[in-house]
Amino acid sequence: MTTQDPAGHAQCVQHAIDRHAQRPGGLLPLLHHVQEELGHIPAEVIPAIAKAMNLSRAEVQGVVSFYPDFRRSPPGRRVLKLCRAEACQAMQADALAEHVRVRFGVDFHQTSADGALTLEPVYCLGNCACAPAAMLDGELHGRVTPARVDELLSGSGA
Repeated sequence: MTTQDPAGHAQCVQHAIDRHAQRPGGLLPLLHHVQEELGHIPAEVIPAIAKAMNLSRAEVQGVVSFYPDFRRSPPGRRVLKLCRAEACQAMQADALAEHVRVRFGVDFHQTSADGALTLEPVYCLGNCACAPAAMLDGELHGRVTPARVDELLSGSGA
């Protein structure tokens, strides 16, 4: 439900706090909940999360910045994760990544200027036998070639 509405942010965060704050180790599930609802962890919600979890803002921000799956800005309409692990690198993952960079004008940890595509590195998708692997919008794909990436992203606005 990606939203840019600060009131919607507050409501989402309060729901996540109500659901997770009292659980032992509840910070990670709370952050995942917020990201699932908003698409990212907006900086303006960190103080409320910190207060609810009895942590400093720096501690919460440290967790958000430590884990690569947490986003601090909204993702593109499509999210492409390319595996960077050894098996995929041995099967031309670097060439695949370069194709995406050039074709879609985006680098790792970036969203294209038109907001269509976010490119993220992943260090193993568990699909080593079908390298190189990619995940597009949560769907795993194996033996991905530049032509296959183009096909997957065609007609998507990316």
